[in-house]
Amino acid sequence: MHYIHRIRPEIIQFTETLAIRWYGLSYLVGFVIGYFILVRLSRANKLAIPADRIQDFLTALALFGVMLGGRLGYFLFYQPEKFFSDPGSFFRLWEGGMASHGGMIGCALVVLWWARKYQTTFWNIMDNLVVAGTPGLALGRVANFINGELWGHPTQKPWGVVFPLERGEFGPGGQLEAQRYDLDLLRQYVERGWLEPRHPSQLYQALLEGFLLFVVLFLLRRSPWSEAKAGRLSITFLIGYGLARFSMEFFREPDFGARVFFGWMSTGQFLTLFMFALAGVMIGFPKFFKRA
Repeated sequence: MHYIHRIRPEIIQFTETLAIRWYGLSYLVGFVIGYFILVRLSRANKLAIPADRIQDFLTALALFGVMLGGRLGYFLFYQPEKFFSDPGSFFRLWEGGMASHGGMIGCALVVLWWARKYQTTFWNIMDNLVVAGTPGLALGRVANFINGELWGHPTQKPWGVVFPLERGEFGPGGQLEAQRYDLDLLRQYVERGWLEPRHPSQLYQALLEGFLLFVVLFLLRRSPWSEAKAGRLSITFLIGYGLARFSMEFFREPDFGARVFFGWMSTGQFLTLFMFALAGVMIGFPKFFKRA
């Protein structure tokens, strides 16, 4: 019998909509880890932000880069119709919905604003931020798994996981929402073929897009190679994340309502093409770094 996902997304439930959730905790822990990494880099004279200003920088990054950018990106890239038909859904954070590509764009804009305001080099901040931010990307994917969302394609591999939310009746407002964690009922659904094991693609992405990429970037940041030329770590991140995301999307079920390009390419894969293009521009036009 494959593992049946029955992890509750709430750590502590206060009201129907107010709770401490694993998803929110993952973001908090990601920022705490990022804070200590940036402080260490600052004290090592690798980051052009004083250690006593990093907390202010991360606050701006969290509010306007990750949260605002990630939320806008989700609706514009994946649910544009819902955004315009129900604008209030943007503020219902407990319903979920964040886009990593949107968060990255938002973070880049915050870094650009910070660099202009404090006369700091944009690429210096970005090269350090991609190192500090990758653990947060990994934890976000782990939180997706805990939430039982963004599951993969069906599989009979031993590590396949049954995600009850695959069936609408177990989701919010569904007839069996209250029985989502009833193991006997879920086993019956599996035995009848109404639920099937799927790739835990969230964990695949956490491993490649987050933990593995962090190790690579962290080791490169400690080498003279990363300091020989501005933007090298940013380019490495764009290519590394792009390759990891593009490949892992082949295991992931497309998001509900998301567009499919060319009959096979998911929205996530399509967006990574712009990351590859930006990396190509950065490699092909070195003067690009001198303008920021």
